[in-house]
Amino acid sequence: MAQIDAFFKLMNDQGASDLHLAADKQPVLRIRGELERVKYKELDDDTLKAMLYEIAPEHKIKIFEETGDVDFAYEIPGLARYRANFFRQKDGVGAVFREIPDKILTCEELGLPPVIRQLATLPRGLILVTGPTGSGKSTTLAAIIDVANKTRKDHIITVEDPIEFVHVSQKAVINHREVGIHTKSFSAALRGALREDPDIIMVGEMRDLETIELAIEASSTGHLVFSTLHTSSAAKTVDRMIDVFPTEQQEQIRSTLSDGLRAVVCQSLFRRRDQRGNTMGRVAALEIMIATPAVRNLIRERKTFQIPSAIQTGKKYGMQSLDDSIMDHLTKKRISPEEAYAKCYDKNKFMPFLKKPPEDFTEA
Repeated sequence: MAQIDAFFKLMNDQGASDLHLAADKQPVLRIRGELERVKYKELDDDTLKAMLYEIAPEHKIKIFEETGDVDFAYEIPGLARYRANFFRQKDGVGAVFREIPDKILTCEELGLPPVIRQLATLPRGLILVTGPTGSGKSTTLAAIIDVANKTRKDHIITVEDPIEFVHVSQKAVINHREVGIHTKSFSAALRGALREDPDIIMVGEMRDLETIELAIEASSTGHLVFSTLHTSSAAKTVDRMIDVFPTEQQEQIRSTLSDGLRAVVCQSLFRRRDQRGNTMGRVAALEIMIATPAVRNLIRERKTFQIPSAIQTGKKYGMQSLDDSIMDHLTKKRISPEEAYAKCYDKNKFMPFLKKPPEDFTEA
């Protein structure tokens, strides 16, 4: 048993999502979205480095020594998997570990709308799950892939850095590939995937122009492609996808994307509360955009600013705005008015729920 495993056991016991370790600092856990210090001594640089190197593969240590950053996955059988990131900082080494649950939660267990499950049944196209870091994008994607795994006789390829949720082949055949170990890059894996007879491709993150271009191409040539982006709304997601390309390519990409895009799911996590105000975990609010003919036309005609209106009028297709999702959680007393107000778009809509409305300096 590695020395650091005791912290992972503590994470599990406390229901923490992340473990922060840094030289000359106490360990810190993120519990239900908030950081809490562990009652433990400060770890000096040498002690922490020895602790971290004990669990890191040799080739990852070499990369870290050369670059100052590295990602990999670590697993404790019977407990959980962890996405690890090592980095250098002013006082020495640092690391952050994100717990990846051993059990893949279903769409129903996550409380996701029925339309999310239906995304796994589509024959082709591009589906994006977006949101800030730590908003549960990987968990939602894993639930969708789980549906496909249980219901489709298809070949699913996942490309991640590092591999997070591990799916065991059921009706589908699943192959997991990790960037840096099984393939050089996301773009290299995508190019290779097109020759590996895939039906579904899951790209952990679209980080660069080439990966985005290949994902759009794959979705337009008969494949169902899932991926993530760090964007906060459906409209901004579409704009980000197009703006990453040189000006002379944007018109062509706009047309290709409008044909290939099937859905954008933007999510934000909230601390969950019961009626007595006790913290009970976290719940996601979702903005869901389905690429109907009307939405595709808006993308094609450079009218993405009208996408929020299309979402409001597209409820029969399963669409919903982020504010409507937040309001649903708020009226059912799952989340606090203060957090709902902080993360919503239309502040006036949520102001009446606050006992003492704050002065919002960002509106000045």
